[in-house]
Amino acid sequence: MKLNLKQSKNNAELKSKILATQLQLKEQELKYLKMQIHPHFLFNTLNTMYGFAIKKADETSEMILKLSNLLDYLLYQVDKPFVSIKDEIHHIEDYISLEQMRFADTLNVNFKTHIYSDTIEIAPMLFIPFVENSFKHGAIINGKLRIDLAIKAKSDVVTFKIMNSCNKDSKINDGIGLDNIKKRLELLYPNTHNIKITNKASVFLVELQLTINSNPTNE
Repeated sequence: MKLNLKQSKNNAELKSKILATQLQLKEQELKYLKMQIHPHFLFNTLNTMYGFAIKKADETSEMILKLSNLLDYLLYQVDKPFVSIKDEIHHIEDYISLEQMRFADTLNVNFKTHIYSDTIEIAPMLFIPFVENSFKHGAIINGKLRIDLAIKAKSDVVTFKIMNSCNKDSKINDGIGLDNIKKRLELLYPNTHNIKITNKASVFLVELQLTINSNPTNE
């Protein structure tokens, strides 16, 4: 009986160590995925700002302010397990504003939001990779890069849709960015998310739905 009790105790301790190790690995993987998501759009923004500074454009100061807001979000908000969905939307708006300065009159963005509660929270930086890819891989057709973006949030469901114009041979669904966000969704919202990616002749569409009534896994 003593041997059985001792063995049971040892098994329980081993199981606890295994669970702790799995949790630590999961946290490390999430941090690794985040590190891969952030840098390239910051470099793109800095390059754009450099071009404006050379031309001594009046928009340079506004770009610096927008970039400051983005950096504040990245440095102080993104490590939180959850953020207000309104904060996430403000972050996307700042990003779009910077891109509008870069694309000037060759960009047509339509961004609609329907937020039914101020208390809705999601994991940070879930949507920006999709927005970023729309600008990075989207194509200017008939003089315009068209991007339609919609976010709708109820108490238990958040839906995100983004569509951009693209060439028929576009490889927008390839690459590190989308793969990483898919892995992140699997870790944060296991069995509570649904993502659909459609790549047609001249349109690339991402549709994401999150069920948030059961709390997402903490980062």
